[in-house]
Amino acid sequence: MTAPTLDAPACPNCSRALGASPPPFCPGCGQEVRVRPPTVGEFLQQFGGAYLSTEGAMWRTLKLLFTQPGELTRQYLAGRRKHYVLPLRLYLTMSVLALLVVQLLGEVTPIGGTDDPALQATLRSGKPTVVVKLDYGSKAGIRDGVLVCERMPRWVCERISQQVRADPPAFLARLQQANQKVVSHWGLVMLVLLPLFTLGLRVLHAGNGMVYAEHLVFALHLHAFWAVMLLALLAQWLPLTVLAVAIMVVYTMMAAQRVYGGRWWTRVWQGVVLSAYYFALLKAAVPVSVLASLIL
Repeated sequence: MTAPTLDAPACPNCSRALGASPPPFCPGCGQEVRVRPPTVGEFLQQFGGAYLSTEGAMWRTLKLLFTQPGELTRQYLAGRRKHYVLPLRLYLTMSVLALLVVQLLGEVTPIGGTDDPALQATLRSGKPTVVVKLDYGSKAGIRDGVLVCERMPRWVCERISQQVRADPPAFLARLQQANQKVVSHWGLVMLVLLPLFTLGLRVLHAGNGMVYAEHLVFALHLHAFWAVMLLALLAQWLPLTVLAVAIMVVYTMMAAQRVYGGRWWTRVWQGVVLSAYYFALLKAAVPVSVLASLIL
């Protein structure tokens, strides 16, 4: 497509003829008629203005999310959506920011001991000892040239042992990178865990008439809040950890009460059941993520 000329101006987006005196915006598609590459300052202004203010009102959304648990979900389900960030966009924004901080700090280490000098020394021997230890007491690898496999699928153990035997230094390097891979891939893991968490909500509140998508809205808002609280847990300071966990528990109970209603004792036992269910999912997801980063 050739660029529009001054003699016959046309919309650069849909090619609609605009006449000798073109309007600022195309009457056909609504795009600006006079377009040019933006400067860096204009680009940042457009991004900040559209994303944080006009398109979704991020600050207004965050204020409601943090000061009135569950109200953002109620507003969305009631149809009042124009002035707030959509649930999925809010969740993705908070999750990406939290994962970036985690990656920068490097605090998550599901596999420890990879920098142990003794481990490095075994690589120079004829019988290296490289054993992967995950949650639930599971182990896989090579110790003094002998296969170690405990509480893991046999094919996983064989895959790890083959990699260790083939090139122990290369496998150790991969082992050291596994922690970072787990963090970078956690967003994909949540694509599975979040729908399963929502399914738990749906089962616990099967009699209230809400459809799955409505429970998903609540789950997205809840996870957006949890993503921010995760940053407090990274400090690994016990008083702050206890405070953050307490806030998450109280916030979740208040949000559920506002969205689902009912008696408080009902909220308590449902919260205990849902927490146990989700904790089991998380406990399974971490070792699976580590294994995937090692063998895939």
